[in-house]
Amino acid sequence: MSLDSLRSERRSARRAELRQARSRLPLLTQPFRQPRNPLPPLEILTPEQVEELHLASLHILENTGVQFQDAETLSLWEQAGAQVDHKAQHVRLDRGLVLELVAKAPRSFTWRARNPARNVLIGEDAVTFGPCGGMVYVSDLERGRRAGTLADYEDFVRVSHVAPQLHLAGWGQVEPNELPVSVRHLHRLRASIRLSDKVLAEAAHGREITRDCVEMARLVFGDIETGGPVIGEVINASSPLRFDARMLGGLITYARAGQWTCLTPFILAGAMSPISMAAALAQQNAEALAGIALTQLVRPGAPVLYGGFTTNTDMRSGLPAFGTPEGAWALLAGAQMARRYGLPFRGSGSLTTANLPDAQAMLETQWTLWPAVLAHSNLIFHACGWLEGGLTASVEKFVLDLESLGQFQHFLQRFEVNDDTLALDAIHEVGAGGHHFGTAHTQARFATEFYATTLHDRLGYETWAAAGSWDAPKRAHQVWREMLAAYEPPPLDSAIQEALDDYVARRERELQGKNLYE
Repeated sequence: MSLDSLRSERRSARRAELRQARSRLPLLTQPFRQPRNPLPPLEILTPEQVEELHLASLHILENTGVQFQDAETLSLWEQAGAQVDHKAQHVRLDRGLVLELVAKAPRSFTWRARNPARNVLIGEDAVTFGPCGGMVYVSDLERGRRAGTLADYEDFVRVSHVAPQLHLAGWGQVEPNELPVSVRHLHRLRASIRLSDKVLAEAAHGREITRDCVEMARLVFGDIETGGPVIGEVINASSPLRFDARMLGGLITYARAGQWTCLTPFILAGAMSPISMAAALAQQNAEALAGIALTQLVRPGAPVLYGGFTTNTDMRSGLPAFGTPEGAWALLAGAQMARRYGLPFRGSGSLTTANLPDAQAMLETQWTLWPAVLAHSNLIFHACGWLEGGLTASVEKFVLDLESLGQFQHFLQRFEVNDDTLALDAIHEVGAGGHHFGTAHTQARFATEFYATTLHDRLGYETWAAAGSWDAPKRAHQVWREMLAAYEPPPLDSAIQEALDDYVARRERELQGKNLYE
């Protein structure tokens, strides 16, 4: 046997040993639970600055106004007493009306899953992590970057289902590009229901698509209007100061059915708002308040979140800049404004402009995820897998980010200080010098005391090199495969499955050749 063959055999054997040691991935041994944030929220604004932004936002709504590109929305505002210009689709909103409506929104709500053990609380100090969503492409080390398919989407749902760090499994992690745009929501939502029993979210793109989502949810849950919402989605403003017809149709349909919405202006300071972060945040607040007020005009008490997605523009390229100090400011300030109105807050977690799951990607992600958690975000979307400014869902980055979420869940539990954990007897037993490896205190706790990493390699250099010199993305790719292998579908009543199949088949026939995005 040649020296090269011998080395290759040794590397293969060492990799097999490492895989065997990881046969029960620590990522999968964490319990499914919703973390609570016991820390005081990090606040970047003084109380006086919060009020300045609040008053500036009301000034914008009263004097500049907002464009609502939907006839029903304009009629609702006119009936409520707002100043409406139907021809220009423009509305000026009195501050008293806006604040009266916003005050009707609930401070928190329970988002119900088809498995009640996976219900989540939105609000208070609860934290909910959801995967990336809305990506056109998927990438992995084996096949590179390519257009996503329904099979790719289903694999993302499977991994999201088995990952206890995620509370949501299906959220459009990648587009099924081989399907007509008009029916993609049907196949995504059916797959989400079939492959996971976690909470559901699906597109709020106009009235017809959203109505399909509501009807499919009814097939699963029956009564969806009592006991807490079962489905919802993000409603983006078309900044600056405009809501398009598609988003408004989705907002009205979900809110009218008692389902949750998340009003999220997407503002790039310097492009969609003035370049100063104070102006960007005042505009974000105005747009969010306008949309939140509309949900309460449609249905008082409809569950709604205040969403923040403001960051800066890279002024050298004109492209979005994610994972920046300015984006961190916006997350912290946005959460403060949400608390000002008694509303749950949505942040984002793994945002990056990097094109690979490299050092830039992870640095920018941490500059987004840490502020989102410290701000007391209640719902953190895009918490894993985001790459390339949101164009691509990366298999390897998905797993790398899951490791971060696992560490956050461990971190937020904090540690106990009591007679047992202080271990004064063990300290006295060992005394000066010596070590604690063999003490009863260490032996009783060594397997559970510390966070058990799945991905971080702590081998010495020679051992690491002998095992093949794998970097973090290679290890993440292997873990992805192991997570897929560990997946088992949750039970689903056959009558529900049949009803969903019939609904999808009927709607596909009805929507054939129809453009729902006109």
